[in-house]
Amino acid sequence: MEIELPWTEKYRAKRLDDNIVGQEEIVKRLKAYAKQRSMPNLLFAGPPGVGKTLCAIALAHELFGDSFGQNFMELNASDERGIDVVREQIKNYAATLPFGGIRFKVIFLDEADALTREAQNALRRTMETTSATTRFILSANYSSKIIEPIQSRCALFRFRPLNEEHVIERLKHIAQKEKAHVEADGYKALVYASEGDMRKAINFLQTASTLGEKVSEDTVFKVAAKARPKEVKELIELAMDGKFEPARKKLDALLYEYGLSGEDVILQLYRETIGLDIDQRKKVDLIDKIGEYNFRMTEGANERIQLEALLAYLVLIGK
Repeated sequence: MEIELPWTEKYRAKRLDDNIVGQEEIVKRLKAYAKQRSMPNLLFAGPPGVGKTLCAIALAHELFGDSFGQNFMELNASDERGIDVVREQIKNYAATLPFGGIRFKVIFLDEADALTREAQNALRRTMETTSATTRFILSANYSSKIIEPIQSRCALFRFRPLNEEHVIERLKHIAQKEKAHVEADGYKALVYASEGDMRKAINFLQTASTLGEKVSEDTVFKVAAKARPKEVKELIELAMDGKFEPARKKLDALLYEYGLSGEDVILQLYRETIGLDIDQRKKVDLIDKIGEYNFRMTEGANERIQLEALLAYLVLIGK
């Protein structure tokens, strides 16, 4: 029995014309490279799940056709971020000649901003010495973490976050192909839970579609392990009304019934705080405190104590 591919792979664009949503200007520029059969080193910068990897692979398919497998190498720098990956894997591959009469090969380095500074300096030297036979596509969430000598050797492409319409458009296409019935509130929940990350949205859709005949708001939040926005908002409102104990019970529900981590709760509190109808000064103070408590938790402070301290601060803000 053949194992079905994950939908993120099954519906991955193979060509630049294949419905890459939300990045029309970038696709237009990449098509020009494909038509010319030539390209510089490229730096793709933007948040996760907006099409950086998709565009890199689609461009390579356009350039190499049937010889794609022999002329394209993909590495994830977050897995191997030290200088050895540059000295061994990248340098050795870049030193070999392209296959099938192609002028150059492509090395795609995903999450390149995870490379150490030492590794980036070694990569810069490799980019210089192999420029005749190899082009690099670097992908980064934060271009500022890429050293300036590498940035200056690349054409920079900034990928925009996907808006709600882009995400729903793609999800509807996949749902139609898979004959999955998604309710209107299901699409809204997929957008909220994925936070603009198309990979997450498609994975949540595939998982939710296995739980029943319909994909609803309930099934999406269940598979995404996230609380409904209205419940997080209710937690904030209870605390700001001075109802500390009911707010504490609501926090228990988020932590234990939904299985959220302390950081998950903090992130959802932040998202709902932005839309609160309260005095702007109070909102600024609250966001500042949320950032402080988030930092404390990332530094190893007890999650429960920090979350309850934040609830106590909400009570004081409300007064």
